[in-house]
Amino acid sequence: MLVKPENLRGAANICSDSGKRPLAAMFGADETLQGGGLSIYCLFYNAAKRDIDVLKAPFPADGPLEYQSLTTLLPAAAWYERELHDMFGFEPQGHPDMRPLVLHESFPKGFHPLLKKYPKDYDARGNREYEMLTSQGEGLFEVPVGPIHAGIIEPGHFRFSQAGEAMLQLDAKLFFTHRGIEKAVEGLTPMEALPIVERICGACSVANTLSFCQAVEKCSEAEVPYRAWLIRTLAAEMERLYNHVGDTGNICAGVGFSPVISMGARLKEYLMQLNEMLAGNRFLRGLIIPGGVQYDVTDAMLEEIEEVLREVEAVYADMVHIMWEQANFVNRIRTTGRVRPETAFDLAMVGVGARASGRTRGSSSSWGPRGSTRASRKDIGYGIYDELDFEVITETAGDVEARIKVRIGEVAQSLKMVRQLISKLRRNAETQLAVELGELQQEEGHFTWGISESARGDNLHCLLLDKEGRIERLFVRSASYPNWPALTVAVQGDIIPDFPLINKSFELCYACIDR
Repeated sequence: MLVKPENLRGAANICSDSGKRPLAAMFGADETLQGGGLSIYCLFYNAAKRDIDVLKAPFPADGPLEYQSLTTLLPAAAWYERELHDMFGFEPQGHPDMRPLVLHESFPKGFHPLLKKYPKDYDARGNREYEMLTSQGEGLFEVPVGPIHAGIIEPGHFRFSQAGEAMLQLDAKLFFTHRGIEKAVEGLTPMEALPIVERICGACSVANTLSFCQAVEKCSEAEVPYRAWLIRTLAAEMERLYNHVGDTGNICAGVGFSPVISMGARLKEYLMQLNEMLAGNRFLRGLIIPGGVQYDVTDAMLEEIEEVLREVEAVYADMVHIMWEQANFVNRIRTTGRVRPETAFDLAMVGVGARASGRTRGSSSSWGPRGSTRASRKDIGYGIYDELDFEVITETAGDVEARIKVRIGEVAQSLKMVRQLISKLRRNAETQLAVELGELQQEEGHFTWGISESARGDNLHCLLLDKEGRIERLFVRSASYPNWPALTVAVQGDIIPDFPLINKSFELCYACIDR
């Protein structure tokens, strides 16, 4: 749908349909080199059509960039609109918090790096203030945490407002290590950009690559071979497994539950060794390419996968049993870090965080107060997922315990799918692993998109190509992006010592948003 800027808010309200079609993403594009102006794109999940609806508002190249903010209508738009201002200079009128999101104190005012007038090597230096939000009042105090942490993680600054031990408010300042990947890939061919895309995040390498490749492949009439899709799906589920198994143990690090931490780390190592066998890389890089896959999977590899997964399944069951039999641990995670279904719905959360705050209505296709499963494998049904027998795991409590339970359930479902894929690969006699895509073309004024479900939720890539088939604009929205704001809500009312536990239960990624 194409609308004027002044009608963007009203059109977004119609597209959302009272939240039945949640906001999937918002992004901007500078289309001046193609004879246009600047544009805002709003994407909405449409589970009924198993598709994504697109709303576009073009702005004149030399005109004002003002529009009525969507945030008061769609709270999920808050971060997107702040980033649109940072990167392009769009002005959402009525936005409740227009502090910089991506560009911190060291960037000059008026600098918007994704405008085409700024070259990739532009030297941008400035000095401006950034004010953290805190609660004010007698008896309240602040607790700053970060941006540098004791663990080997990316920087993030957290400012807690406290009344006694209870957290009243959390403000998070992130994006300290933003790499400008969306700018870096401009002018590259998709194959040139591929090594960059698959390194956006180590833990989501397959998901990012698969989403990107789908967007590229939609620009061609070529069809990806069936065997390639089998291998791609196997890689995606192996990625989900090693993340979920490792994260189950890592959550327990928030309370120092050493036996489970060690068991999770050991099982994750077994799975990552399988990854190296499949792709020559522990993060499964170099396997998926536009048009298919680079490498085949042999029967010997399939046997090795089956053998290791039997052990992983058995030890993981023991690991889960140890967790649930510890009353102190269960008491610590139950009701802690709760995100209500209504909040998850308003923030358009995805993945484990969303499904742990779900509310089913007798159907696996319903989520939240009104909506979908928020599982792109079911809602969109990309690749060959429609051929596989699996369930979408949901919980209702929205606390740390619920998020752990969703992960445990998804491990079981992934094991089930991997075994189905192994059976299909053994029966499949295809030898072709990839096709040449040839000349890449897009309908003028339109972009293509790809989606895939990572361990954290769906990753969305939107791609605009120029007439030579080079990247004009690549927008990447990771699963962590819509879930980070939920963390600031989840901690309210809990105590500071529970923050690591709550944070780890979401397993949010810094690198994914610092793309």
